[in-house]
Amino acid sequence: MRAQQAGKLPTIGFLGATTPSAGGQLLVVQRLRELGWVDGRNVAIEIRWAEGRTNRFAEIAAELVRRKVDVILTHNTPPVLAAKQATSTIPIVFASAGDPVGTGIVASLARPGGNVTGLSSETTDTAGKRLELLREVVPGLRRLAILADRDSPYTALEISQVRAAAQTLEVAAFEIRQTEEIAPAFETFKGRTDALYVIAGPLAVSNRVRISTLAVAARLPTMHGVREPVEAGGLMSYGANWPSMFGRAADYVDKILRGTKPADLPIEQPTKFDLIINLTTAKALGLTIPDKLLARADEVIE
Repeated sequence: MRAQQAGKLPTIGFLGATTPSAGGQLLVVQRLRELGWVDGRNVAIEIRWAEGRTNRFAEIAAELVRRKVDVILTHNTPPVLAAKQATSTIPIVFASAGDPVGTGIVASLARPGGNVTGLSSETTDTAGKRLELLREVVPGLRRLAILADRDSPYTALEISQVRAAAQTLEVAAFEIRQTEEIAPAFETFKGRTDALYVIAGPLAVSNRVRISTLAVAARLPTMHGVREPVEAGGLMSYGANWPSMFGRAADYVDKILRGTKPADLPIEQPTKFDLIINLTTAKALGLTIPDKLLARADEVIE
C-alpha cells in the first residue's frame, strides 16, 4: 500500500461527470467492498458531481488535488483531461473514455505512461454499428442530425466516424456547450432531419430527460452510445456495458492502492456491448422495431 500519513485513511476522489442517478459510483463502491475496501473503515471515498458542467471538472479536480487524495477516479473524456491537467503525480483511473489515444489522454493502450490509466469504451469504433442499427429501425433514413458536446475533444472524432459511416446520408452536426442551448438546437433541426444521433458526453447524459422529451415531441428517433438516455425515453443505444466498466475501474483503483503504478496498467478494451431498445418510445413515435432486432437486444424497455 502506498505510504500513508499516520492515522490517515487512503482516499479515493470520485469526480462524477454527470449526476448521481446516471453515475456508476454505487457499482464502484460495491466492487471496492468486494475487494476489501470499506468506505470509512479502511478507505475514504470523496464523491463530487459536476452535473455535465465543463467548468466544474477543473474545479473539482483541483479540489481533489488540494485534498491530497491517493487516487482520482472519473469517467468520460473532458473530466479525465481536467484531472490530468490538475496533477501529473496523483494516479488517475477512468472508467470510460471514447478514444483515450485519439484525445491525448494516454500515449498508447498497451503503455499508457504517466499517471493515467483505465478503460476505453471504443465509442468511435462502434459509430458505424450504431448507424446500421438506426437504419434498421428508420428504413427511409436520409437526413441525420448529430447532437454533441462542443467542449469535448472527443466530439470531433465521433462526428468524423459518423460522417464516414453515413456516406449517402445528409448529416448536420449541432454542437452545444450548455443546457440552455438544447431546446434551440431542436428548433433548428425540426422538420430538417429524420433521426437524431446523440453523442454521449457529460452534458447530454446529464440532460437525457430533456433531450428525450424534446425528441419525442419532435417525433425524432434517437440513437445513443450509452443506456441511461434510453431509460429516460430515448429510442435506442448501442455501446460498451457501463456497469461492467465501472466494476473493472474499481479493480484498477484496488491495484493502485496496493502499490501498482498506473503506467504499468494497460488500457482495457470493453468485452461486452449492449443494445438497448425502448419499446414505449418506439410506439410513441409510430415505429415498428423488426422482430430480429428485438431478438438481438440485450434489454427491451417496455
